[in-house]
Amino acid sequence: MSPIVNGKSLKPRSGGAPKQIVVLLHGFGSSGADMIALAPHWQDALPDALFLAPHAPQRCSMMAAGYQWWGLSGFAPAALAAGAASAAPAIDAFIDRKLEQYALTEAELALVGFSQGTMMALHIGLRRARAVAAVVGYSGTLTGVAELAHKQIAKPPVLLVHGTADPVVPIAALHMAESELKRLGVPVTTHVSFGVAHSVDPVGLRLGRDFIAKALLKQA
Repeated sequence: MSPIVNGKSLKPRSGGAPKQIVVLLHGFGSSGADMIALAPHWQDALPDALFLAPHAPQRCSMMAAGYQWWGLSGFAPAALAAGAASAAPAIDAFIDRKLEQYALTEAELALVGFSQGTMMALHIGLRRARAVAAVVGYSGTLTGVAELAHKQIAKPPVLLVHGTADPVVPIAALHMAESELKRLGVPVTTHVSFGVAHSVDPVGLRLGRDFIAKALLKQA
């Protein structure tokens, strides 16, 4: 397991010590530099939050300038589940380190993912010993469904946002994830962005901000 040692961050706008942490997990071939771009849009609602956008430990096999949580060889459910499981320990270790560093708990932590990062945010969020405050997933899918049916899982509130014109991860992935999460007893909210491709539109950005702020600030 390669550790996460770098990425991008945005300190609390309040100038004080962080009272919450929002971890932003990028997609395949992207980087923390892309994901941290969400943070300025959310700072007004979360002035005491530290935003962390780590780079995945692996350089992307297909795009040399980017990173990957694991090498995507296909979208077969078993391959996605194995890939997410292989990448999870590095993210869990990163989260543990940051929570300890700032004397915070999962109750003050939100996970946000895009595409492959959504797969990781859901994988991590459902499997940590204590539930995080919220999980937001853009343009992604739920992996390891068969395994989840036999596990004691955390049940954080989840928001999934997906575009109907997504050519990379079809909109059907949102409906599958919603159905499975409900079956597992996980509170899930979804939003379908009509005409939006593999990206985050302004409405999705606002919904993510409001969802996270509601979850984190009720802990304050």
